[in-house]
Amino acid sequence: MKYPLNLTQYKAALLAGLGAATCITALSLLGTLNSAIALMAPFGATMVILFGLPESPLAQPRNIVMGHVLTAAVGLAVAMLLGVHAWSLGLAVGLAVTLMLVTHTTHPPAGANPLLIMLTGEDWHFLLMPVAAGALAIVAFGYLYHRIVSGQTYPTRWL
Repeated sequence: MKYPLNLTQYKAALLAGLGAATCITALSLLGTLNSAIALMAPFGATMVILFGLPESPLAQPRNIVMGHVLTAAVGLAVAMLLGVHAWSLGLAVGLAVTLMLVTHTTHPPAGANPLLIMLTGEDWHFLLMPVAAGALAIVAFGYLYHRIVSGQTYPTRWL
């Protein structure tokens, strides 16, 4: 993107910010209604890709959902099997990156999931809520937002 931005680029940036703000607010409210955690920090980074770069392969539903779920499962498994140590944190992130690449589900924000999970001592319930439920809600919100508000094509592919 070249500077200064033109009016179309400012509009796209504002719409991306609005989408991200609205999606995170909705997830936060969902969590308070259900008395459950519906947010996690990596979802904030997902907002950048989903709303700022919706045509990117990294923003597609399969990448968002499976990227978050697979890497969270890796973090949970490594913590359970090996405990939390400097080397196991590195191992978990490395395994998560490898798994995303070999399954074609790369979603960079999900690379933080093993660290988050291992450093906060989460259990297997965390995989369902907030990880899976949150990722699915994000994709559904992104679909509706881009179809109704931004006018951008999303998704460009489902699988």
